[in-house]
Amino acid sequence: MSDTYQDQEESKDVDPEPTRIVETQPKKRRHSDSLYISPTTKSQCNTKRGEKSLKCDTCGKTFKYKSQLNVHLRTHTGEKPYSCNTCGKRFSQISTLNVHLRIHTNEKCSKSFHLKTSLNAHLRTHAGEKPYLCNTCGKGFRLKASLNDHLRIHTGEKPYSCGTCGKAFRLSGDLKVHVRIHTGEKPYLCNTCGKSFRLKASLNDHLRIHTGEKPYSCGTCGKAFRLSGDLKVHVRIHTGEKPYLCNTCGKSFRLKASLNDHLRIHTGEKPYSCGTCGKAFRLSGDLKVHVRIHTGEKPYLCNTCGKSFRLKASLNDHLRIHTGEKPYSCGTCGKAFRLSGDLKVHTRIHTGEKPYSCKTCGKSFQSVPTLIHHAKLHTEERPYPCKTCAKGCFTLSNLKKHMLIHTGEKPYSCETCRKAFRQKGDLTVHMRIHTGEKPFSCKTCGKTFSRSTHLQSHVRIHKD
Repeated sequence: MSDTYQDQEESKDVDPEPTRIVETQPKKRRHSDSLYISPTTKSQCNTKRGEKSLKCDTCGKTFKYKSQLNVHLRTHTGEKPYSCNTCGKRFSQISTLNVHLRIHTNEKCSKSFHLKTSLNAHLRTHAGEKPYLCNTCGKGFRLKASLNDHLRIHTGEKPYSCGTCGKAFRLSGDLKVHVRIHTGEKPYLCNTCGKSFRLKASLNDHLRIHTGEKPYSCGTCGKAFRLSGDLKVHVRIHTGEKPYLCNTCGKSFRLKASLNDHLRIHTGEKPYSCGTCGKAFRLSGDLKVHVRIHTGEKPYLCNTCGKSFRLKASLNDHLRIHTGEKPYSCGTCGKAFRLSGDLKVHTRIHTGEKPYSCKTCGKSFQSVPTLIHHAKLHTEERPYPCKTCAKGCFTLSNLKKHMLIHTGEKPYSCETCRKAFRQKGDLTVHMRIHTGEKPFSCKTCGKTFSRSTHLQSHVRIHKD
């Protein structure tokens, strides 16, 4: 609501006075306010002369003078050509800059008014006086119209209704913005990329993408953000605040969007469907990754060997091959692994857990690949035959191991005693002679063994 409108509204509530304060001299138009309209700007408006004949093609508003249209167009473009030499703040109108400069000079503004009531209301700006008090919350206001708008917060009154959908609003300005949803009007245009917005504030936020400006900084770690909302969310990392609570399981979240995603676990909702195979997902990110199966897209590239991956996590796992990093260590024997899944499988050596069972014979295994390898024993399929003795093997790796029998090659040698072995697993077992490692323990008596077969033989003593 403009001050002019508010001044007029407020004048209804006070006794009119005959005194009229006017300027003694006509106000001269400044040449700088009549800006040159470029050919580009001219193309956006009608230049036909007459009463309010200059029209803004973006929002349809009309003006009598080119200078008025020029100033108005900056509303859409976000242009602010006038800057304060003291603090650098920028303004779209030179008159606004002049008012701002008085902050630095403490100069009186000398603004004039036709009505004394309007002058009195204006003087409160300088005095900081807020005579209109809300009896509910104690907040003060300079204008009675502002107090009336505020009171609707407490009364719940929403007198401004949308003629299209019926939604009601407390302020007329909010209704004006809402109507643009139905009309599709986006009067605020970015001159850099051409994107348009319903709100001027949205345009201002967007412009920082192009300028790189990040005016909102974290007081704890100094990280800067383009949007105040992003800073607000970031601060919760330091405070530990998680204001969004799941009423079903009690888990809380920093972001409302994270809570909405989580709620689908309880509802079973999967709103994101694959257009190719119809598979549905709870999260949009999961669908995005899934689609790459059909498109073959692998956007994450290893700069060392050129191999590409569908998932960033897969690339991170792969990079450890080149770096030799093994961040996952066994709490029992200290052995380290590149992948968390490998550690999980390894741990089952110590616990004896074998969660994967063969449907044919019931034998159980520690990992899925071991079960798959075993399952082929029940079939006659031997797709990999030995060219020397015609023996068939289940897998290519088995065939390679078998070929070592014919070649006599023993590629795995003990660094301590130089004894050599055909298979890496045999070397691993042998090394325990030198290290004294006994990773297999009896759950009944605690005795430890270097081989799993020795533990299995021992366990029978307790069963008998």
